Amino acid sequence: MKIKLLVAMIFIVFSSGIVVSTYIINQKTIPEVDLVEINDMVHRAEKNWGQIREGIFRESDIEHPFSLIDNEETIIYQTPESHFTTVYDAIKKKDTIVDVKQGSEIVGKLILHKHEQEVIQQLKSELVMFIVWLFVLLMLGSLLYVAYIYKALLKPFQRLQTFAANVAKGHLDFPLHMDKNNYFGAFTESFDLLREELASARQKEYESNRSKKELVATLSHDIKTPVASIKAVSELLLVLVNDEKVLKQVNTIYSKADQINLLVTDMFHATLEELQQLKLDVTEHSSEVLVPMLEDVNYNGQISYDPIPQCMILTDSVRMQQVIDNIISNSYKYAGTTISIHSKIHEGYLELHIDDYGPGMREEELPLLFNKYYRGTNVEGKNGSGLGLYISKYFIENTSGQIDCYNRENGFTIVLKIKLA
Repeated sequence: MKIKLLVAMIFIVFSSGIVVSTYIINQKTIPEVDLVEINDMVHRAEKNWGQIREGIFRESDIEHPFSLIDNEETIIYQTPESHFTTVYDAIKKKDTIVDVKQGSEIVGKLILHKHEQEVIQQLKSELVMFIVWLFVLLMLGSLLYVAYIYKALLKPFQRLQTFAANVAKGHLDFPLHMDKNNYFGAFTESFDLLREELASARQKEYESNRSKKELVATLSHDIKTPVASIKAVSELLLVLVNDEKVLKQVNTIYSKADQINLLVTDMFHATLEELQQLKLDVTEHSSEVLVPMLEDVNYNGQISYDPIPQCMILTDSVRMQQVIDNIISNSYKYAGTTISIHSKIHEGYLELHIDDYGPGMREEELPLLFNKYYRGTNVEGKNGSGLGLYISKYFIENTSGQIDCYNRENGFTIVLKIKLA
């Protein structure tokens, strides 16, 4: 459609040029010489020679301007439009020259100025000016068409080049903007659809990988808790059992549980490195749900706790079990004492104060205790990854709760603040 329009415009411009040029040429005509009027003018000049004056020749007598000169080329009379110079110039300009006689003697000449040269020169000037304007219009039209070609064809390809570079670099969030009426609309739209599909595939791949990592992290952490319980029970049996055969079997159980714990810790450690978010299912629960969680880790009867106040709390029961397991396991491992738990409702939270009676932590280490991989100076000779309290803090804070710790004169306390529903 645009090509047809361009051809039509060129045809119109050239057709107009031909028509206007023909009109200009036809307008420039040289008046024909009327011999009868010339003879009449010569007769008047001869009759009144020596007495030539205004009024002898009327302006309407002849169309051409003329001059009347004597043999010395002195101007006797001339019309206002006439500009006589010399007879030579008149001949050169192809003016009509007629002798004026007195009897048989030539006394002067009547020179009719045709202005052929002036007409031709004017015609040339007008044609040149018209041709110049015609080419200016063609040039402007060409520039406009080139600008259109750039906008409609070249610029979209430049955008496509930038778009392809972004896709190659993996930047899939930059759409390919194109005008609706673009020649390559469907073509470029296909590229943008390709970008969207690539972005969707990448997002699905990311979500799939994250889901797998969450599953591995969750399973490995969940495995660590019962393995820790097996180790703790095995340690208790190692102390209580006297039979050598049974003691050997219990020792095997303990060593294998320790081996499993190390392997799971390594797997959990590697998975957590790239894990961005663990999913939680926060719902309303009765505070009574905490009782079986505490009993689940009280396998050697070292935990005592007050009755938990009746209330509704916001928590994820699975994650809360992991939090309690982590805290109690740390107390067993690093304090090695009995544990007492006190609970109360305070400022919109159900608070659990978990107290052990070990040496506690250095004051300067308390702010670092919940950092990832941080282990205090009291961990010498004890296995661990430095992730238990970090994970616990993550779970508690993402259920709108809080976790804190402090030293007492006779031990160490972890405070869990669970949000009330």
